[in-house]
Amino acid sequence: MKDLKNQIGFITEGDTTALADYGIKDIDTELRLAQKSFNDWMELEENERTTQKFLDSVNPGYFKLLDMLTIARSRKHIEKYYDTDSLGDFPERLKPITVKSDIDATGKFPPLQDVYDKVGGLTMAMYQPLQYVLPAKRKYYEDLYDTKVQGGKSAFKQADREQALAKLIQANLFKRLESSIYSFGLTIERMVDESKSILQKAKSRNIDNSRFKSISDFDDEELDSAFEDSSVGKKTKILIGDMDLIRWSQDLEEDLEVLEWLKDASAKVTANKDAKLLDLKKLLRAKYGHPINGNNKKVIIFTAFADTANYLYEHLASIVKARHGLNSALITGGAKSNQSTMPGVNVSDMNDILTNFSPISKGRDQINPDATEEIDLLIATDTISEGQNLQDADYLVNYDIHWNPVRVIQRFGRIDRIGSRNARIQLVNFWPNVDLDTYLNLEQRVKGRMVMLNTAATGEDDLLNIQENREMNDLKYRKQQLQQLQNEVIDLEDVSGTISITDMTFNDFKADLQNALKDREKDLNEAPLGMFAVASSRELPEAEPGVILVLKQATEDIGKENGILPYIVIYMRSDGSVKLNYMYAKQVLDYFKKLSLGHKDINQPLVDDFYRQTDGGKDMSSYSELLSSAIEAIRGKRDEVGIASMFSPGGTSVQTELVDDLEDIELISFLIIR
Repeated sequence: MKDLKNQIGFITEGDTTALADYGIKDIDTELRLAQKSFNDWMELEENERTTQKFLDSVNPGYFKLLDMLTIARSRKHIEKYYDTDSLGDFPERLKPITVKSDIDATGKFPPLQDVYDKVGGLTMAMYQPLQYVLPAKRKYYEDLYDTKVQGGKSAFKQADREQALAKLIQANLFKRLESSIYSFGLTIERMVDESKSILQKAKSRNIDNSRFKSISDFDDEELDSAFEDSSVGKKTKILIGDMDLIRWSQDLEEDLEVLEWLKDASAKVTANKDAKLLDLKKLLRAKYGHPINGNNKKVIIFTAFADTANYLYEHLASIVKARHGLNSALITGGAKSNQSTMPGVNVSDMNDILTNFSPISKGRDQINPDATEEIDLLIATDTISEGQNLQDADYLVNYDIHWNPVRVIQRFGRIDRIGSRNARIQLVNFWPNVDLDTYLNLEQRVKGRMVMLNTAATGEDDLLNIQENREMNDLKYRKQQLQQLQNEVIDLEDVSGTISITDMTFNDFKADLQNALKDREKDLNEAPLGMFAVASSRELPEAEPGVILVLKQATEDIGKENGILPYIVIYMRSDGSVKLNYMYAKQVLDYFKKLSLGHKDINQPLVDDFYRQTDGGKDMSSYSELLSSAIEAIRGKRDEVGIASMFSPGGTSVQTELVDDLEDIELISFLIIR
């Protein structure tokens, strides 16, 4: 929602009244109300947190805003509304292959739970030196490093930033271990070296701390030179004389002991013992030996970390070339780090690599018609996880699983594209070899305690201090999503518990209308006003007996919050109460569609029952009363005159006459729900 807010801000150049002529008086107000609805919705229990519940609570102006400014095209939308005969079909998604590899093929690496506990217990002292400033000196450093906001009433605290950084690095260690033992070991080795360096500096100054000066001994002009002579820290420098060096050294030594234990354990898992790498090699051999589409051997391997990508390329490219005669390539985001075994490829140009990997979808024959070789194995980071057409490939491996399913879906979207030459495509997901509860509890423990910004300082939610039952840390919610991902390939809108833009726009209705106009435009143009149909509430559990009225107003004096002006739709219950007011046009139309879709034949028993009640359609008094109640709800006042005449006798057709106070409203059609 913040992304949408920023995009709309670009479009309107920050003018919150830019859409006032279209019925949106203040953009920020609509966005703020929608955000509040979303926050409240996220607080609900899992069984109550449904898409419909959110749609019922969000402000109508947000629907209108999204409908005006966004276009959403899901796979289902394209399959339903586009001419796939000319565009081509989507490939069939095979059931995902789930792989849970051990760390060490010899079984000598410590249990993952022990490693998680060790990493989780690190003090991360080297990343947060401000926590060790002597109490009497903290105020000086707060004045120096904290950022004042709201006219000095509040501040972004540097100590909080350091704490957040430490938690992010800790979380990053977990993710690196899930990615590859090589990536994890590399980071641990760097941390060991850094810890030793800092500890050595702290111990050398710890002998006689009294001779080191304090920040209070210098004026502002002298501080820079003082920091150069006797300080710790990189960007945030602290004078040695102001540090509790004994406590800091103790915490640094405790961390170093754990880090060296992790370093030694990781170093023993060489490439030939790396169980996960061995499992990947086995998968590739099976793929190359038994392609799923003709002789297609193209594979994409995604990883979140460049270190892992480099490691995989180092241990796969030469083997794939020697044993299978296939070229490989590496893309990690930096032009200098890209590589390929295919001769003639410009590795500094990512597009050249991708074009040689997916020559059909990228139209290589138009760029380089003389090229004969191709790249068949592509190892990449998320640099290419969005916006790339790589559907020449039919096999995609997530070497590390992202804990947000959206990222996994985006990656798979590189080959799950319309017009693919492949009849079938395969997704392979590597998961940590622990149960989901352990994995999710780990995420919660680290991310749930992050604090980066003081809420009072910004007036908005903390960026990283996510509440326990909010989206990213709701364990049941996340577990349900990840379990879903293990068993099936899902679309973005099918991720359990998510809200899609397609839920909040009229795109599908507009597409329905366009399709109807192709075959029925003449019929629709000639249709009389006041047409109706009868549907059964039993078709939809949440539906109630009543009527959905479709009206049209000649003026725009009725609320501009209606997103389909000059038309008005309203769902009235049989007792005269409003089930859904005209402001919720999207939800009313959803009911209309669900009650009608697929029912091409008249439900004769329902119609017979309706005629018995209305004397063959001549006595429409009950529906006149519902219309009266509807207009009262729309206008906020009762219009008695002329209501009954809108339902004049007409046998099987109910005609409309407009008289007196109702000259500005037409009854277009209505759906009776019995």
